[in-house]
Amino acid sequence: MSCTIRLATADDLPAINDIYNYYVQRSTCTYQLEPDMLAARQAWFAAHPPDKYPVTVGEIGSGKNASEVVAWGALSKFRERAAYAPSVEASIYVRHDMHRRGIGRVLLLDLIQRAKDLDFHTLIGGVSADQTASLALQEGLGFQRVAHFKEVGYKFGQRLDVIFLQLMLDERPA
Repeated sequence: MSCTIRLATADDLPAINDIYNYYVQRSTCTYQLEPDMLAARQAWFAAHPPDKYPVTVGEIGSGKNASEVVAWGALSKFRERAAYAPSVEASIYVRHDMHRRGIGRVLLLDLIQRAKDLDFHTLIGGVSADQTASLALQEGLGFQRVAHFKEVGYKFGQRLDVIFLQLMLDERPA
């Protein structure tokens, strides 16, 4: 299956929101407890200019078949303080019925390249410890585990650990 990656537009926000909200209600891959309203997603998108914090979508289908957004990814500020500016966090969400097709890998590879092209120094991924596929994906692309926070989340009646992974994008001195 071929997946095309492109920059997201405002027209993609309903699909992005639908993909994300599915996991809000059913998964520990996000610790958000309530679904996002479209207005919140629009505000989030406005805070992600493509020349600094791009949002991408993965599409399948072309030609006679209309293309369909089946995944999205984003680079976001790692933290608000100015000294964190060289660091960025990657997020990827693949529609629940499209797993195990390589779409997440293609999206993450694209985000890694975009982060390099935008001259970021390091890329961070935060993953719920029970999300073994997400951990395997990141580690398979060279991310290293750098922190394991015990029981920092609580969702679906269970305490959850978070693992942070990091990929150094260049070898510049600090």
